[in-house]
Parts: sequence; structure tokens; C-alpha cells
Amino acid sequence: MILKSIKWRLQIWYGVFLALVLLAFGSTSYQLERDRQHRQIVDDFDSHLRTVLDSMRTPPPFPERGPDEQMPEDQPPPDRRPPARPPRGLHPSPRTTQLFNESAATGFYYVIWFPDGEELMRSTNTPPDFTAPPRPGVEQMRGSFREFATPVPGPHPEFVILVGRSIVPELKELHRAALKLAALGLYLLLLGLAGGWWIAGRAIRPIKDISATAVKISAGDLSQRISADETESELGQLAAVLNATFVRLEAAFARQQQFTSDAAHELRTPVSVILTQTQSTLTRERSAAEYRDTLESCQRAAQRMRRLIESLLALARLDAGQEPVARAPFDLAGTAKDCLEMIRPLADERRIKIVAELNSAPCGGDADRVTLVITNLLTNAIHYNRDGGEVRIATRLENGAAVLTVSDNGPGIAAEHLPHIFDRFYRADAARTSSQGRAGLGLAICKAIVEAHGGTIGGASQPGGGATFTVRLPAENPR
Repeated sequence: MILKSIKWRLQIWYGVFLALVLLAFGSTSYQLERDRQHRQIVDDFDSHLRTVLDSMRTPPPFPERGPDEQMPEDQPPPDRRPPARPPRGLHPSPRTTQLFNESAATGFYYVIWFPDGEELMRSTNTPPDFTAPPRPGVEQMRGSFREFATPVPGPHPEFVILVGRSIVPELKELHRAALKLAALGLYLLLLGLAGGWWIAGRAIRPIKDISATAVKISAGDLSQRISADETESELGQLAAVLNATFVRLEAAFARQQQFTSDAAHELRTPVSVILTQTQSTLTRERSAAEYRDTLESCQRAAQRMRRLIESLLALARLDAGQEPVARAPFDLAGTAKDCLEMIRPLADERRIKIVAELNSAPCGGDADRVTLVITNLLTNAIHYNRDGGEVRIATRLENGAAVLTVSDNGPGIAAEHLPHIFDRFYRADAARTSSQGRAGLGLAICKAIVEAHGGTIGGASQPGGGATFTVRLPAENPR
């Protein structure tokens, strides 16, 4: 279970790496200290060995003569051959005695041997158990004593000098150094593990927040958000992206719930009309005219349901992208002219004047769907206008876009309703005339079609000054 945790895996890897680094550092420091002490001991050995050698030098057996002095003819030449071995009465100098005649057990000592193993002399502080003759030219350990023996040639036959000392102080110092390094390494390891645990915890905390928030959201609470303090880190950026996703998800669910509620409400009305009419008619025998009126009422309700269902299906297909937009060049002015001729009878019924200013505006897309957009906008401009009013429609090219504007001089749209006019099932009844059975899906369908073409649609209005809708579609150069 521990190895499955990202935090524990990071901590174990970091702890092992830190332990190896501290072990390497401690071993290197210990080895350097040991080498330093060894060099110091060797230097002390050399110094004391030179002192012993200096003390063993004896004056020449005969005094040197000057250049002008001559040897008497009747006197035989002196015998300059060295004696068989150094004199047995040889004694160290006062300096040697001061260096080696120490009462402390850790002081240097020396022993001088003849090659045949006969001992010539030793210092007063030589260990009493030292009896074995050394092997010349070798540094050796004997218990807690380090010794070095070397053959020394001279004017006399070769003899061997050994210098030694106890290294107990150095061993104790090395032991203390090892303990200090171990304590320091353990302290740094614990400190590093604690810091690593804290850093890993802070690094993993956003993941825990993401998991906890996702659990709450999956339970139905879409208002939950991830708290991201470090927005510049990778996990902080991920939390920001997820929060933005949750915002859009909450908004989508809210729109879906509202859409479902409004669709159910809109469908309930015609269904209620049909049920009421049929139940009322079936309660007793009626005349043919009454049956006809009932059927006509049911037909109107059914047609309203059909239009609503067709609009819902169209929106569903557009949202799902199941009906890709056909790309073909067409002139927005020509399409607008056809739509204008189609709805002109509606305008004539209410004596509404239509003013058209249609300039060529070539664009690309599905002309049939764009026709639906223009027809809806013109129908709304007539429906929500006053009798005897005016509707203006214009097309033009502007900044690489084909632009269509439809405006009326009706009562206009209140400012609080403008942000919602493209919402599904939204009707600003308080600002405009009665919806008269309209479902409030026309502008939503217009927006979905325009956006599927890569364009934009917007509305502007002032109460009492009419409303203006503007559609922008990507322009296409005519061939």
C-alpha cells in the first residue's frame, strides 16, 4: 500500500539518495582525516629518525690535517678502516634523550639493532614487551603501536634503527571524528527526510484537493472548486484548468436543466390542450361543427408540438455536430433578398415597411441554414414591431466579413434582457409583445447556426428605440 502512494515513493527515493550522498561524504571525510593523521605520524617518524641518526654520528678516528702539514716519513700511514662494529659505549645526545626519554606511554621510542640481532641500545620509554627484531624497511603495527625500522649504512657495519610510538590518541581522535560524522549525517538525514516529507506533502496537496473536489462534484455538488495557492506551479496550472472546466461544466448542467425544464413546460401546454379538448368532447354527444372545432384545436396544438420538437432536434444536432455545415460559396445579399420576398406578406398584414440595402457580400457555408437565420430575424422584427412600423435589412463587406443587419423600430429590449436573448426558451415578455405561443428557440437556433459557420451574432437595443441584430460570417472571395 505504501509503495502505491506517490508521496511515499518520492520520500523513499529521496531518502535513499540522500543517505547514499551522506554516506559518501562521511566516508570521504573520514578517509581524509585518517590520511592526514597518517601523514602527520610519518612526518613525526622522519623527524625523530633523523634525530637518532644525527646522534649516532661519531667524529672521524683521526684528526684531519691541513694542506701544508705533511706526514713524517718514518711514521706509517694511519689505518682508516672502520672498526668491526660501533663502540659499545655509544650514548645518545642530550637532544635525543630529551625527545625519547619520556615518561608518557604515548611518546616516541627507538631501538638500535645489529644485523645479527644483537641490540645496541634502546630508549628508556621503549615498551617492556618489545623483544622481536624488526624487519627493516617495513612500517608495521604491533597492537596500538606503529613502528618503522630502516637499515642505516655508515662508516661502521650496517645496523638497524627502529622508531615507534603509540597511536592511541590518534585512534581516539579518529573514533571521535567518526562519531561526529555519523551524528552529523544522521541529523542531516532526518532533517532532509523531514524537509522532503514537507515538500512532497505540499507538492501532492493539490492532487488530494483535486480528488476530493472531483468526489464532491461526482456526488452532484457542481459548485465545488479546487483551492490553488501556487498558481505558477504545474499542479497549480492544472488546478486552474480544472476549475475553469468545472465552471463550464456547472454552467452546461445549469443550461441543460433549464432547457429540460423549459422543454417539458412547452410540451406540457399543447399536450394539456389536446387532452382537455378530447376529454371535454367525449363527455357527451356533440354536433359535427363542435367535433370539427375540437379537431382543429387539437391540430393547432399538435403543430405547435411538432415545431417545438423540430426545433429541439435541430439544436441537438447542431450541438452534437451531427450535421456538418456544407461549404459552398453564396452571396449573402441574394439569400437575404429571397428571405425578404418570402416574409413580405407578413409585413403587409401589419402595414410594416421594409427598407432593404443589399450590397454584394460573398461568403461560404450552407445557404439553406443561413436562410433560416435571416428568416427568423425578419420574422422577429415583424412580430415584435408596432403596426405601421419599419424594418431595415442591409448586407455589406466589412473587415473581411460578410455582415447582415436587421433592425426594427419597435419597443426595443430592456438592458437586463439583452444578455439572455440567445438563451433557449428565453422570452423578454415584459419588454416586448406577447410571445403568442412562441417557444423562444428562434434566436438560439440562429446563434447555433452562425457559430457552426465560424461567425458571430449579436443584438443591441434601447427601450423604445427598436432592436438591431448583426450577423458576421467569414467572407469568401468570388471566383
